[in-house]
Amino acid sequence: MKKESLIVWGIAVIALAGVVFGIYSMSGRNPNELVLTEPVSISDHTKGNIQSAVSLVEYGDYQCPACYQYEPLIKKLLLEEGSKFKFVFRDFPLPQHANANPAHYAAEAAALQGKFWEMHDIIYENQLAWSALADAGSTFLEYAKTIGLDITQYQRDITSKEVSDRVSKDLASGRASGVNSTPTFFLNGKSIKVTSYDQFKQLIESAAAGS
Repeated sequence: MKKESLIVWGIAVIALAGVVFGIYSMSGRNPNELVLTEPVSISDHTKGNIQSAVSLVEYGDYQCPACYQYEPLIKKLLLEEGSKFKFVFRDFPLPQHANANPAHYAAEAAALQGKFWEMHDIIYENQLAWSALADAGSTFLEYAKTIGLDITQYQRDITSKEVSDRVSKDLASGRASGVNSTPTFFLNGKSIKVTSYDQFKQLIESAAAGS
């Protein structure tokens, strides 16, 4: 009797799996594909052609080694194909990276003075210098001076609820879309996995041609 029950349960599991697979097949959806739940808006940090219908969204972590490796690819893509798409960066500091939150707060504090991308760039470019520090706050303060921020305002903003809420908002939107690692990229609302500049370029050109 026990053996028969196991057989019945096994058949039921296989049948359920078949139904799930069938649903995804009929919908044309890849079950491993994530869908962006938070549309790109004017509140996002955007580069490239902001009028373009093609959007590339990155959920990134400033202390993430993989994000550091992808950053030059994004810069090259913007330099060579920037007229064809808009690039959006969203905060997704991972809990295992002790200096990630301070880094994202620094970038968002700079954003309140209109210098998000300047801080974004200097933080990424120097990731190896600050990642292992016990307290990276003083280093980010030096970056704030380097890019010409009002330091009094920066020091006030970096600990403000406005800044922490902005990072939390991006985190929540990423999690709602199924993001659990960085970098995670979405092209026109659907997740993509790329390992080279040529793949990025091909996807952008294909999306631009179809828009």
